[in-house]
Amino acid sequence: MKGYVKIFTYGCQMNDLDSQKMYSILSREGWEPTESLKEADLIILNTCSVRQKAYEKALSNIGRLRPYKKRKPSLIIAVTGCIAQQKGSDIISRMPHVDIVLGTHQLHRICTAVEEKREENGPVVDTRFGECIPSLKIVPHQAFMVPTHRAYINIMQGCNNYCSYCIVPYVRGREISRDHFGIVEEARRHADSGVREIFLLGQNVNSYSGGISFPELLRCINDIGGIERIRFTTSHPKDMSDDLIACFGSLEKLCNHIHLPFQSGSDRVLRLMNRQYTRETYLELIEKLRQARPDIAFSADVIVGFPGEDDEAYRQTLELIREVRFDLLYSFRYSIRPGTEAASLEDSVAPEEKSLRLRELQSVQRAITLEINRSRVGLTYPVLVDGVSVRNAEQVYGRTTQNTIVNFTGPHRLIGRTVDVRITRANPNSLTGETAEYEPGHTRLPIQV
Repeated sequence: MKGYVKIFTYGCQMNDLDSQKMYSILSREGWEPTESLKEADLIILNTCSVRQKAYEKALSNIGRLRPYKKRKPSLIIAVTGCIAQQKGSDIISRMPHVDIVLGTHQLHRICTAVEEKREENGPVVDTRFGECIPSLKIVPHQAFMVPTHRAYINIMQGCNNYCSYCIVPYVRGREISRDHFGIVEEARRHADSGVREIFLLGQNVNSYSGGISFPELLRCINDIGGIERIRFTTSHPKDMSDDLIACFGSLEKLCNHIHLPFQSGSDRVLRLMNRQYTRETYLELIEKLRQARPDIAFSADVIVGFPGEDDEAYRQTLELIREVRFDLLYSFRYSIRPGTEAASLEDSVAPEEKSLRLRELQSVQRAITLEINRSRVGLTYPVLVDGVSVRNAEQVYGRTTQNTIVNFTGPHRLIGRTVDVRITRANPNSLTGETAEYEPGHTRLPIQV
Protein backbone atom coordinates (compact mmCIF):
# COMPACT_ATOMS: atom_id res chain seq x y z
CA MET A 1 0.00 0.00 0.00
CA LYS A 2 1.29 3.46 -0.90
CA GLY A 3 -0.73 5.30 1.76
CA TYR A 4 -4.09 6.79 2.62
CA VAL A 5 -5.81 9.48 0.55
CA LYS A 6 -8.62 11.91 1.30
CA ILE A 7 -10.23 14.04 -1.41
CA PHE A 8 -12.35 17.13 -0.69
CA THR A 9 -14.69 18.14 -3.51
CA TYR A 10 -16.11 21.59 -4.12
CA GLY A 11 -18.65 22.69 -6.71
CA CYS A 12 -20.71 20.72 -9.19
CA GLN A 13 -21.38 17.16 -10.32
CA MET A 14 -18.48 17.39 -12.77
CA ASN A 15 -16.10 17.91 -9.87
CA ASP A 16 -17.71 15.00 -8.02
CA LEU A 17 -16.99 12.80 -11.03
CA ASP A 18 -13.41 14.08 -11.28
CA SER A 19 -12.89 13.11 -7.64
CA GLN A 20 -14.31 9.63 -8.28
CA LYS A 21 -11.82 9.28 -11.12
CA MET A 22 -8.86 10.38 -8.99
CA TYR A 23 -9.82 7.94 -6.25
CA SER A 24 -9.98 5.20 -8.90
CA ILE A 25 -6.58 6.10 -10.41
CA LEU A 26 -4.93 6.21 -7.01
CA SER A 27 -6.55 2.96 -5.81
CA ARG A 28 -5.06 1.12 -8.79
CA GLU A 29 -1.64 2.27 -7.60
CA GLY A 30 -2.17 1.02 -4.06
CA TRP A 31 -3.70 4.02 -2.30
CA GLU A 32 -6.64 3.53 0.05
CA PRO A 33 -9.31 6.14 0.86
CA THR A 34 -9.68 7.47 4.40
CA GLU A 35 -11.96 9.91 6.18
CA SER A 36 -9.29 10.73 8.77
CA LEU A 37 -7.11 13.76 8.08
CA LYS A 38 -4.64 12.59 10.72
CA GLU A 39 -4.30 9.23 8.95
CA ALA A 40 -4.05 10.68 5.44
CA ASP A 41 -0.73 10.63 3.57
CA LEU A 42 -2.23 12.50 0.62
CA ILE A 43 -4.95 15.17 0.77
CA ILE A 44 -6.46 16.51 -2.44
CA LEU A 45 -8.68 19.57 -2.65
CA ASN A 46 -10.61 19.37 -5.93
CA THR A 47 -11.73 22.97 -6.28
CA CYS A 48 -14.26 25.16 -8.08
CA SER A 49 -14.03 28.88 -8.81
CA VAL A 50 -17.30 29.37 -10.70
CA ARG A 51 -19.14 30.58 -7.59
CA GLN A 52 -17.62 32.88 -4.99
CA LYS A 53 -18.78 30.75 -2.05
CA ALA A 54 -17.12 27.57 -3.34
CA TYR A 55 -13.98 29.57 -4.19
CA GLU A 56 -13.68 31.10 -0.72
CA LYS A 57 -14.47 27.82 1.05
CA ALA A 58 -11.78 25.95 -0.86
CA LEU A 59 -9.11 28.59 -0.18
CA SER A 60 -10.05 28.66 3.49
CA ASN A 61 -9.79 24.88 3.81
CA ILE A 62 -6.43 24.81 2.06
CA GLY A 63 -5.15 27.17 4.72
CA ARG A 64 -6.55 25.01 7.51
CA LEU A 65 -4.39 22.09 6.40
CA ARG A 66 -1.19 23.88 7.37
CA PRO A 67 -1.11 22.43 10.94
CA TYR A 68 -1.50 18.88 9.57
CA LYS A 69 1.50 19.43 7.33
CA LYS A 70 3.50 20.80 10.24
CA ARG A 71 2.74 17.76 12.40
CA LYS A 72 3.36 15.34 9.53
CA PRO A 73 5.96 16.74 7.09
CA SER A 74 5.61 13.70 4.78
CA LEU A 75 1.96 14.61 4.12
CA ILE A 76 1.39 15.62 0.49
CA ILE A 77 -1.24 18.31 -0.17
CA ALA A 78 -2.54 18.71 -3.71
CA VAL A 79 -4.88 21.31 -5.20
CA THR A 80 -6.73 20.37 -8.40
CA GLY A 81 -9.62 21.74 -10.42
CA CYS A 82 -10.62 25.28 -11.34
CA ILE A 83 -8.73 27.21 -8.66
CA ALA A 84 -5.60 25.23 -9.47
CA GLN A 85 -6.01 26.14 -13.15
CA GLN A 86 -6.76 29.78 -12.38
CA LYS A 87 -4.08 30.47 -9.78
CA GLY A 88 -1.33 27.97 -10.69
CA SER A 89 1.97 28.59 -8.92
CA ASP A 90 0.46 31.56 -7.06
CA ILE A 91 -1.12 28.98 -4.76
CA ILE A 92 2.35 27.77 -3.78
CA SER A 93 3.55 31.34 -3.21
CA ARG A 94 0.58 32.10 -0.98
CA MET A 95 0.39 28.71 0.72
CA PRO A 96 3.83 27.04 0.67
CA HIS A 97 2.50 23.98 2.52
CA VAL A 98 0.82 22.96 -0.79
CA ASP A 99 2.94 20.45 -2.73
CA ILE A 100 1.03 19.83 -5.98
CA VAL A 101 -1.10 22.03 -8.25
CA LEU A 102 -2.81 20.27 -11.17
CA GLY A 103 -5.04 22.09 -13.66
CA THR A 104 -8.28 20.85 -15.16
CA HIS A 105 -6.59 19.11 -18.13
CA GLN A 106 -4.02 17.30 -15.97
CA LEU A 107 -6.03 15.30 -13.40
CA HIS A 108 -4.89 12.04 -15.00
CA ARG A 109 -1.34 12.88 -13.81
CA ILE A 110 -2.16 12.71 -10.10
CA CYS A 111 -0.13 9.54 -9.45
CA THR A 112 2.81 10.80 -11.51
CA ALA A 113 2.71 14.15 -9.71
CA VAL A 114 2.78 12.43 -6.31
CA GLU A 115 5.81 10.35 -7.33
CA GLU A 116 7.56 13.45 -8.67
CA LYS A 117 6.96 15.21 -5.37
CA ARG A 118 8.29 12.27 -3.38
CA GLU A 119 11.46 12.17 -5.50
CA GLU A 120 12.13 15.92 -5.47
CA ASN A 121 12.03 18.67 -2.86
CA GLY A 122 10.22 21.30 -4.94
CA PRO A 123 6.52 21.64 -5.65
CA VAL A 124 4.87 20.17 -8.76
CA VAL A 125 2.75 22.57 -10.83
CA ASP A 126 1.09 21.61 -14.14
CA THR A 127 -1.69 23.79 -15.56
CA ARG A 128 -1.14 23.11 -19.26
CA PHE A 129 -4.11 22.92 -21.60
CA GLY A 130 -3.98 20.07 -24.11
CA GLU A 131 -5.70 19.25 -27.38
CA CYS A 132 -7.24 16.27 -25.61
CA ILE A 133 -8.18 15.63 -21.98
CA PRO A 134 -7.19 12.07 -20.95
CA SER A 135 -9.25 12.18 -17.75
CA LEU A 136 -12.49 12.43 -19.77
CA LYS A 137 -12.07 8.78 -20.75
CA ILE A 138 -11.36 7.45 -17.27
CA VAL A 139 -14.19 5.28 -15.96
CA PRO A 140 -14.44 5.44 -12.16
CA HIS A 141 -14.47 2.19 -10.21
CA GLN A 142 -17.94 1.36 -8.95
CA ALA A 143 -16.65 1.38 -5.36
CA PHE A 144 -16.29 5.17 -5.64
CA MET A 145 -19.63 5.84 -7.37
CA VAL A 146 -22.28 7.25 -5.03
CA PRO A 147 -24.89 5.98 -5.51
CA THR A 148 -23.77 2.91 -7.43
CA HIS A 149 -26.93 2.75 -9.55
CA ARG A 150 -26.29 6.16 -11.15
CA ALA A 151 -23.30 6.74 -13.44
CA TYR A 152 -22.03 10.16 -14.43
CA ILE A 153 -20.29 10.31 -17.81
CA ASN A 154 -18.22 13.24 -19.08
CA ILE A 155 -19.07 13.74 -22.74
CA MET A 156 -17.26 17.06 -23.20
CA GLN A 157 -15.37 19.72 -21.29
CA GLY A 158 -14.88 23.44 -21.70
CA CYS A 159 -16.96 26.19 -23.23
CA ASN A 160 -16.75 28.46 -26.28
CA ASN A 161 -19.50 30.89 -25.29
CA TYR A 162 -17.54 33.35 -23.12
CA CYS A 163 -20.50 34.68 -21.18
CA SER A 164 -19.14 37.91 -19.76
CA TYR A 165 -19.50 36.89 -16.10
CA CYS A 166 -18.20 33.31 -16.41
CA ILE A 167 -14.74 31.97 -15.62
CA VAL A 168 -15.33 28.50 -17.16
CA PRO A 169 -13.67 29.08 -20.57
CA TYR A 170 -10.55 30.30 -18.77
CA VAL A 171 -10.29 27.43 -16.27
CA ARG A 172 -11.74 24.56 -18.32
CA GLY A 173 -10.58 25.66 -21.76
CA ARG A 174 -12.39 25.59 -25.06
CA GLU A 175 -14.85 22.82 -25.86
CA ILE A 176 -13.42 19.34 -26.35
CA SER A 177 -15.86 16.50 -27.02
CA ARG A 178 -15.24 12.79 -26.50
CA ASP A 179 -15.69 10.36 -29.35
CA HIS A 180 -19.22 8.95 -29.20
CA PHE A 181 -18.03 5.34 -29.49
CA GLY A 182 -16.24 5.62 -26.13
CA ILE A 183 -19.23 7.24 -24.45
CA VAL A 184 -21.67 4.58 -25.64
CA GLU A 185 -19.26 1.80 -24.65
CA GLU A 186 -18.87 3.32 -21.17
CA ALA A 187 -22.65 3.48 -20.82
CA ARG A 188 -22.89 -0.20 -21.82
CA ARG A 189 -20.26 -1.14 -19.22
CA HIS A 190 -22.23 0.69 -16.56
CA ALA A 191 -25.45 -1.02 -17.63
CA ASP A 192 -23.77 -4.42 -17.41
CA SER A 193 -22.70 -3.62 -13.83
CA GLY A 194 -26.25 -2.80 -12.75
CA VAL A 195 -26.42 0.97 -13.28
CA ARG A 196 -30.00 2.15 -13.83
CA GLU A 197 -29.45 5.83 -14.65
CA ILE A 198 -26.94 7.51 -16.98
CA PHE A 199 -26.20 11.18 -16.32
CA LEU A 200 -24.31 12.95 -19.12
CA LEU A 201 -22.12 15.87 -18.05
CA GLY A 202 -20.47 18.82 -19.73
CA GLN A 203 -20.22 22.58 -19.42
CA ASN A 204 -22.43 22.81 -22.51
CA VAL A 205 -23.66 19.33 -23.39
CA ASN A 206 -25.97 20.34 -26.22
CA SER A 207 -23.03 21.69 -28.24
CA TYR A 208 -21.48 18.20 -28.14
CA SER A 209 -19.58 17.35 -31.35
CA GLY A 210 -17.97 13.94 -30.88
CA GLY A 211 -18.74 12.47 -34.29
CA ILE A 212 -22.52 12.58 -33.98
CA SER A 213 -24.96 15.19 -32.69
CA PHE A 214 -26.11 15.30 -29.08
CA PRO A 215 -29.63 14.07 -29.96
CA GLU A 216 -28.07 11.15 -31.84
CA LEU A 217 -25.95 10.34 -28.78
CA LEU A 218 -29.09 10.32 -26.63
CA ARG A 219 -30.74 7.90 -29.03
CA CYS A 220 -27.74 5.55 -28.86
CA ILE A 221 -27.85 5.45 -25.07
CA ASN A 222 -31.63 5.09 -25.08
CA ASP A 223 -31.17 1.80 -26.99
CA ILE A 224 -28.93 0.25 -24.30
CA GLY A 225 -30.66 -2.52 -22.37
CA GLY A 226 -30.76 -2.21 -18.58
CA ILE A 227 -30.70 1.58 -18.54
CA GLU A 228 -33.95 3.01 -17.18
CA ARG A 229 -33.23 6.74 -17.10
CA ILE A 230 -31.12 9.30 -18.95
CA ARG A 231 -30.35 12.80 -17.68
CA PHE A 232 -27.96 15.52 -18.77
CA THR A 233 -26.60 18.90 -17.71
CA THR A 234 -25.84 21.71 -18.44
CA SER A 235 -27.63 23.03 -21.52
CA HIS A 236 -27.27 26.44 -23.16
CA PRO A 237 -30.51 27.92 -24.57
CA LYS A 238 -28.80 29.02 -27.79
CA ASP A 239 -27.94 25.37 -28.59
CA MET A 240 -31.40 23.88 -27.93
CA SER A 241 -32.18 22.45 -31.35
CA ASP A 242 -35.59 21.26 -32.48
CA ASP A 243 -34.12 17.76 -32.77
CA LEU A 244 -33.07 17.82 -29.11
CA ILE A 245 -36.46 19.14 -28.05
CA ALA A 246 -38.14 16.33 -29.99
CA CYS A 247 -36.12 13.78 -27.99
CA PHE A 248 -38.18 14.63 -24.90
CA GLY A 249 -41.25 13.35 -26.70
CA SER A 250 -39.73 10.34 -28.46
CA LEU A 251 -37.13 8.80 -26.09
CA GLU A 252 -38.85 6.82 -23.34
CA LYS A 253 -35.76 6.76 -21.10
CA LEU A 254 -35.01 10.48 -21.28
CA CYS A 255 -36.27 12.02 -18.04
CA ASN A 256 -38.92 14.73 -18.22
CA HIS A 257 -36.71 17.35 -16.64
CA ILE A 258 -34.25 19.85 -18.04
CA HIS A 259 -31.88 22.32 -16.42
CA LEU A 260 -31.92 25.37 -18.71
CA PRO A 261 -30.21 28.45 -17.20
CA PHE A 262 -31.72 31.80 -18.19
CA GLN A 263 -29.66 34.10 -15.88
CA SER A 264 -31.83 37.21 -16.44
CA GLY A 265 -35.25 38.15 -17.77
CA SER A 266 -33.99 41.40 -19.28
CA ASP A 267 -32.79 41.55 -22.89
CA ARG A 268 -30.48 44.44 -22.04
CA VAL A 269 -28.81 42.47 -19.24
CA LEU A 270 -28.65 39.34 -21.40
CA ARG A 271 -26.72 41.35 -24.00
CA LEU A 272 -24.30 42.57 -21.33
CA MET A 273 -23.91 38.96 -20.23
CA ASN A 274 -23.27 37.85 -23.85
CA ARG A 275 -25.86 35.12 -23.51
CA GLN A 276 -26.75 35.14 -27.24
CA TYR A 277 -30.51 34.73 -26.84
CA THR A 278 -33.41 36.94 -25.82
CA ARG A 279 -36.17 36.71 -23.28
CA GLU A 280 -38.61 35.93 -26.10
CA THR A 281 -36.53 33.11 -27.59
CA TYR A 282 -36.03 31.58 -24.13
CA LEU A 283 -39.79 31.55 -23.52
CA GLU A 284 -40.32 30.06 -26.99
CA LEU A 285 -37.99 27.20 -26.01
CA ILE A 286 -39.99 26.59 -22.84
CA GLU A 287 -43.19 26.41 -24.88
CA LYS A 288 -41.66 24.03 -27.45
CA LEU A 289 -40.40 21.76 -24.68
CA ARG A 290 -43.84 21.71 -23.05
CA GLN A 291 -45.42 20.84 -26.37
CA ALA A 292 -42.99 17.95 -26.80
CA ARG A 293 -43.43 16.75 -23.21
CA PRO A 294 -46.37 18.36 -21.37
CA ASP A 295 -45.25 17.06 -17.96
CA ILE A 296 -41.66 18.32 -18.27
CA ALA A 297 -40.15 20.03 -15.21
CA PHE A 298 -37.73 22.94 -15.41
CA SER A 299 -34.85 24.10 -13.28
CA ALA A 300 -32.50 26.97 -14.03
CA ASP A 301 -29.77 29.35 -12.87
CA VAL A 302 -30.38 33.06 -12.36
CA ILE A 303 -28.12 35.93 -11.31
CA VAL A 304 -29.34 39.07 -9.54
CA GLY A 305 -27.44 42.32 -9.28
CA PHE A 306 -25.47 42.02 -12.51
CA PRO A 307 -23.89 45.35 -13.56
CA GLY A 308 -26.60 47.47 -15.18
CA GLU A 309 -29.53 45.57 -13.65
CA ASP A 310 -31.90 48.37 -12.73
CA ASP A 311 -35.31 47.98 -11.08
CA GLU A 312 -37.04 47.33 -14.41
CA ALA A 313 -34.55 44.62 -15.44
CA TYR A 314 -34.99 42.92 -12.07
CA ARG A 315 -38.80 43.14 -12.40
CA GLN A 316 -38.57 41.44 -15.80
CA THR A 317 -36.63 38.60 -14.20
CA LEU A 318 -39.35 38.11 -11.58
CA GLU A 319 -42.01 38.14 -14.31
CA LEU A 320 -40.17 35.43 -16.26
CA ILE A 321 -39.95 33.26 -13.14
CA ARG A 322 -43.68 33.62 -12.54
CA GLU A 323 -44.46 32.86 -16.18
CA VAL A 324 -42.28 29.75 -16.52
CA ARG A 325 -42.94 28.38 -13.01
CA PHE A 326 -39.70 26.51 -12.47
CA ASP A 327 -39.64 23.52 -10.16
CA LEU A 328 -36.29 24.69 -8.82
CA LEU A 329 -34.04 27.72 -9.19
CA TYR A 330 -30.37 28.09 -8.34
CA SER A 331 -30.14 31.81 -7.62
CA PHE A 332 -27.01 33.84 -6.93
CA ARG A 333 -25.89 37.39 -6.26
CA TYR A 334 -23.48 38.59 -8.90
CA SER A 335 -19.85 38.44 -7.80
CA ILE A 336 -16.91 39.60 -9.89
CA ARG A 337 -14.82 36.81 -11.37
CA PRO A 338 -11.36 38.28 -12.08
CA GLY A 339 -10.30 37.83 -15.68
CA THR A 340 -13.81 37.85 -17.15
CA GLU A 341 -15.21 40.53 -19.45
CA ALA A 342 -17.77 41.63 -16.86
CA ALA A 343 -15.00 42.37 -14.37
CA SER A 344 -14.36 45.59 -16.31
CA LEU A 345 -17.97 46.74 -15.87
CA GLU A 346 -18.99 48.98 -13.00
CA ASP A 347 -20.50 46.86 -10.23
CA SER A 348 -23.45 49.25 -10.14
CA VAL A 349 -25.83 47.41 -7.79
CA ALA A 350 -25.11 47.93 -4.10
CA PRO A 351 -24.48 44.79 -2.02
CA GLU A 352 -27.52 45.53 0.14
CA GLU A 353 -29.73 45.80 -2.93
CA LYS A 354 -28.36 42.54 -4.33
CA SER A 355 -29.24 40.79 -1.06
CA LEU A 356 -32.71 42.33 -0.99
CA ARG A 357 -33.43 41.26 -4.58
CA LEU A 358 -32.12 37.76 -3.95
CA ARG A 359 -34.31 37.29 -0.88
CA GLU A 360 -37.40 38.47 -2.74
CA LEU A 361 -36.66 36.29 -5.77
CA GLN A 362 -36.10 33.23 -3.60
CA SER A 363 -39.35 33.92 -1.73
CA VAL A 364 -41.24 34.03 -5.03
CA GLN A 365 -39.64 30.77 -6.15
CA ARG A 366 -40.31 29.02 -2.83
CA ALA A 367 -44.01 29.77 -3.19
CA ILE A 368 -44.04 28.43 -6.77
CA THR A 369 -42.16 25.25 -5.80
CA LEU A 370 -44.57 24.58 -2.94
CA GLU A 371 -47.59 25.12 -5.21
CA ILE A 372 -46.17 22.67 -7.76
CA ASN A 373 -45.41 20.12 -5.03
CA ARG A 374 -48.95 20.44 -3.62
CA SER A 375 -50.38 19.70 -7.07
CA ARG A 376 -48.62 16.32 -6.93
CA VAL A 377 -50.27 15.12 -3.70
CA GLY A 378 -52.40 12.04 -4.41
CA LEU A 379 -50.51 11.15 -7.58
CA THR A 380 -48.22 8.15 -7.97
CA TYR A 381 -44.70 8.42 -9.44
CA PRO A 382 -41.91 5.94 -10.19
CA VAL A 383 -39.06 6.77 -7.81
CA LEU A 384 -35.49 5.54 -8.22
CA VAL A 385 -34.37 5.04 -4.63
CA ASP A 386 -31.01 6.65 -3.84
CA GLY A 387 -30.42 6.04 -0.15
CA VAL A 388 -31.50 6.39 3.46
CA SER A 389 -33.14 9.68 4.47
CA VAL A 390 -30.84 11.90 6.51
CA ARG A 391 -33.47 12.83 9.11
CA ASN A 392 -35.22 9.48 9.48
CA ALA A 393 -33.43 6.14 9.31
CA GLU A 394 -36.78 4.40 8.79
CA GLN A 395 -37.22 6.24 5.52
CA VAL A 396 -35.51 6.05 2.14
CA TYR A 397 -35.43 8.73 -0.52
CA GLY A 398 -35.17 8.91 -4.27
CA ARG A 399 -36.08 11.03 -7.28
CA THR A 400 -38.93 11.08 -9.71
CA THR A 401 -38.17 11.42 -13.42
CA GLN A 402 -38.95 15.13 -12.91
CA ASN A 403 -36.00 15.20 -10.46
CA THR A 404 -38.15 15.83 -7.38
CA ILE A 405 -36.92 14.28 -4.14
CA VAL A 406 -39.39 11.92 -2.44
CA ASN A 407 -39.02 10.50 1.09
CA PHE A 408 -41.04 7.48 2.15
CA THR A 409 -40.98 4.70 4.73
CA GLY A 410 -39.36 1.55 3.40
CA PRO A 411 -36.58 -1.00 3.88
CA HIS A 412 -33.03 -0.34 2.73
CA ARG A 413 -33.33 -3.20 0.24
CA LEU A 414 -35.21 -0.77 -2.01
CA ILE A 415 -32.03 1.28 -2.65
CA GLY A 416 -31.16 1.07 -6.32
CA ARG A 417 -34.65 -0.05 -7.30
CA THR A 418 -37.46 1.91 -8.97
CA VAL A 419 -40.71 1.74 -7.02
CA ASP A 420 -44.10 3.38 -7.41
CA VAL A 421 -44.73 5.94 -4.66
CA ARG A 422 -48.01 7.71 -3.94
CA ILE A 423 -47.47 11.27 -2.76
CA THR A 424 -49.09 12.04 0.59
CA ARG A 425 -47.55 15.39 1.55
CA ALA A 426 -45.95 18.38 -0.14
CA ASN A 427 -42.90 19.99 1.48
CA PRO A 428 -41.08 23.19 0.49
CA ASN A 429 -38.28 21.32 -1.29
CA SER A 430 -39.42 17.71 -1.47
CA LEU A 431 -42.33 15.30 -1.32
CA THR A 432 -43.38 12.64 1.18
CA GLY A 433 -45.10 9.46 0.05
CA GLU A 434 -45.89 5.83 0.63
CA THR A 435 -45.39 2.67 -1.42
CA ALA A 436 -47.29 -0.59 -1.57
CA GLU A 437 -43.95 -2.39 -1.93
CA TYR A 438 -43.14 -1.73 1.72
CA GLU A 439 -44.22 -4.54 4.01
CA PRO A 440 -44.41 -3.45 7.67
CA GLY A 441 -42.31 -5.61 9.91
CA HIS A 442 -39.84 -6.54 7.15
CA THR A 443 -36.31 -6.91 8.50
CA ARG A 444 -34.20 -3.98 7.27
CA LEU A 445 -31.14 -5.09 5.34
CA PRO A 446 -27.75 -3.34 5.51
CA ILE A 447 -27.40 -0.17 3.48
CA GLN A 448 -26.11 -0.84 -0.01
CA VAL A 449 -23.12 1.31 -1.00
